[in-house]
Amino acid sequence: MHLIRRFRTVLAVTAVIVAPAAGSVLAPPATAAALPPVGIAAWHAEHPYPLDPRAARAWFAARPEDERRALAAGHPGVVGNLDGAPPVLRYEANRHSLRAAGITCPNGDYLLFDPRGRGRVAQVFGDLATARRIAVIVPGMRNRLQNFWRGVGGQGYRSPAVWAADLQRAGAGSGGFAVIAWLGYDTPQGVDEAARANLARTGADTLVTFVDGLVAVRPEATIALLGHSYGSTVIGHAAPRLSPRVTDIAVFGSPGMGVDDVTALHTGARVWAGQSDGDWIGWVPAGRMSELGHGTRPTDPEFGARLFATDDVHDHDHYLAPGTDSLAALARIAGDPLAGDVR
Repeated sequence: MHLIRRFRTVLAVTAVIVAPAAGSVLAPPATAAALPPVGIAAWHAEHPYPLDPRAARAWFAARPEDERRALAAGHPGVVGNLDGAPPVLRYEANRHSLRAAGITCPNGDYLLFDPRGRGRVAQVFGDLATARRIAVIVPGMRNRLQNFWRGVGGQGYRSPAVWAADLQRAGAGSGGFAVIAWLGYDTPQGVDEAARANLARTGADTLVTFVDGLVAVRPEATIALLGHSYGSTVIGHAAPRLSPRVTDIAVFGSPGMGVDDVTALHTGARVWAGQSDGDWIGWVPAGRMSELGHGTRPTDPEFGARLFATDDVHDHDHYLAPGTDSLAALARIAGDPLAGDVR
């Protein structure tokens, strides 16, 4: 079985190398070093920068309300993206940044906004202040700020914001449920980047800090992480460092989580997986060869994940579509920490 997988990987790699439109997997590894926050120099001139989310929470808690508001208005690029800062303050700061950037987007609450490069954004659906359960959706390949709301290729059903809104509505019956569409890393834009784990590793670093920030401001809540496509790879690399407040990880349309089985994730969270028979990701060989590939497919019985229903999903991008069994299953996983068998 392992020899067959390795052979399929070789064939797939060869196909990518010889296909000029796809790019070469022999290209230099992609990098995505985190940029310092916009305006950090001006902030440093007046204040310390609390990198640890718990320190950030304590630092803001020690300041009066009028000073906090002044910081959000005067340093929106720092406050709006600082994990551990009060969510309402981040919302306010990011409204300032969105207006300054001239970005046309739906009104809402944003925990992250940075228009530089491919862009970073995180939108909240539901009331984070009262949520007992928080779900974070991590999208995959070809997502970027410019298509976050309208969807990859201008197709709304491929928008992380649309997915999060649909998931929040589907799980709202459980009460106290918030969903965050988190585009906090540079996603792969081509096959050459998607075949490697470089972007997933750097994305994992920012995801761990983002989750730590949620735990700092909402310690009573539990968290579920949902990863679509390459987003599942990001979660896989983050898994060993995630807070124990993360009780569930669900991946769908996944090329792999960077490991060969659940135990290698080193997480106490329950791990769920789903893949449609009509999903093109099924044609992408599983396994790893040198720096290429992302390990065993999570829906493989040998991986050891709990499976959820995807029978009425017919492609790669409709796992969170209203009316599907997969959305119902994911709403139960994401909205209820006691969810049992969702097949």
